[in-house]
Amino acid sequence: MLVRRLARSRGIGITEAIREAAEEALAKDAMEEREEGLPLHQRLQPLLSRLDRLPRPQGATDKRFFDDLWGEGG
Repeated sequence: MLVRRLARSRGIGITEAIREAAEEALAKDAMEEREEGLPLHQRLQPLLSRLDRLPRPQGATDKRFFDDLWGEGG
C-alpha cells in the first residue's frame, strides 16, 4: 500500500518507487553513520547556520513583542 502511494505521488512505477525508497533509506543510513562519530556541536552546525540566517527582531523581545507576534497585542 505504501509503495503504491509513493509511486502514485511521484508518478512512477512500483519497481522504480521501491528502488528510490531503498536508495533514500541507504543514503540516510550512510549519513547517520558518518555523523555518529562527530561531536554534537558539529552535528548541530548546519541547523545553527540556518538559524543565523533568519531575521532577528529589532528591539526588546518582551511580553508585548510575543503578544503582537501571536496577534494578541492590544
